Amino acid sequence: QVQLVESGGGLVQAGGSLRLSCAASESIFSFNSMGWYRQAPGKQREMVATLTSGGSTSYADSVKGRFAISRDNAKNTVYLQMNSLEPEDTAVYYCRAFRTGLAPVNSWGQGTQVSVSS
Repeated sequence: QVQLVESGGGLVQAGGSLRLSCAASESIFSFNSMGWYRQAPGKQREMVATLTSGGSTSYADSVKGRFAISRDNAKNTVYLQMNSLEPEDTAVYYCRAFRTGLAPVNSWGQGTQVSVSS
């Protein structure tokens, strides 16, 4: 079972920045993709950003141009740089690792709270 540990959440004013980190218990290069998802109170969990092993990225329309996903293979860590934060970005942010094949993985972290005040 892959362990994912998120960190970096907190309270920030609108317009501010935060960087989330997701440390994996094994090599992140082995995963087909890793991503960040978020869930606000009373809403469904939604994709924020994903990064494939080949380096392709995708973003939710609401965060394009403001958020950036990246990785450090040596540290087995994926990051989410969040700039120009808005109150609507307030949510619990979760990291996910996904892999198909003989050793499939669909693991989630415990989540980290991001709160943006207006």
